[in-house]
Amino acid sequence: MESGVVESEEGAAAAAPGNRITAGPGASSPPPASWPIWRGPLALILISGLLELGGAPLRALLRYERVAILEQGEIWRLLTGSLVHLGLYHWFLNALGLVVLALLCPEPLRWAEWWRRWLFLSLAMALGLLIAEPGLDNYVGMSGAIHGLFLLGLLPQARRGDLIAIGCLVFLAGKLAWEWVAGAPVSDAEAIGGYVVTESHAFGGLAALAYALIFRTVAAPQHRTPPPA
Repeated sequence: MESGVVESEEGAAAAAPGNRITAGPGASSPPPASWPIWRGPLALILISGLLELGGAPLRALLRYERVAILEQGEIWRLLTGSLVHLGLYHWFLNALGLVVLALLCPEPLRWAEWWRRWLFLSLAMALGLLIAEPGLDNYVGMSGAIHGLFLLGLLPQARRGDLIAIGCLVFLAGKLAWEWVAGAPVSDAEAIGGYVVTESHAFGGLAALAYALIFRTVAAPQHRTPPPA
């Protein structure tokens, strides 16, 4: 895809010989253009990785747990359940998913927008489990919210006509439909050491659609400069 570059008269004058602009003492260099794309995923990878070091006791304190939420008022579990995992391999799979997200959906989101997305998707997904899955006692992992992040990242690109994004959306929709009907492969459960709650993926996708409608993020994005750090 080709994109034009427009340079203002002021910018051209500044770039002319003899008009070099130098930074003052103590001035720091601006962050690389890719930093706003990577900082959100990397922050989640770091936070969830540090929590994984807490082992089983911390996992028990933070996981989504139906009885603790409804009977003991431990509502923080609606959010923190997405940040803890069954083990290092489970965490690694989700960390890898966030890396792929940054590569496939390189959208330079502001900090506030990134965390708004994450909090909305995590909370809505957990509420979906709480309301629609009364038989689910506990849940850990961020794959539900990650499914929602993929959907939010791919939709604008697909509307712009990006064939890769369209193909990824078709695959994602097919994956969610298959999981809803047939569940996750037994090999997936064996690999992570626990039952794969495929309903969280579906609720993460539905949460993303609700977010896109509420905050109007479906419109095809225009080329824009990265936000300030």
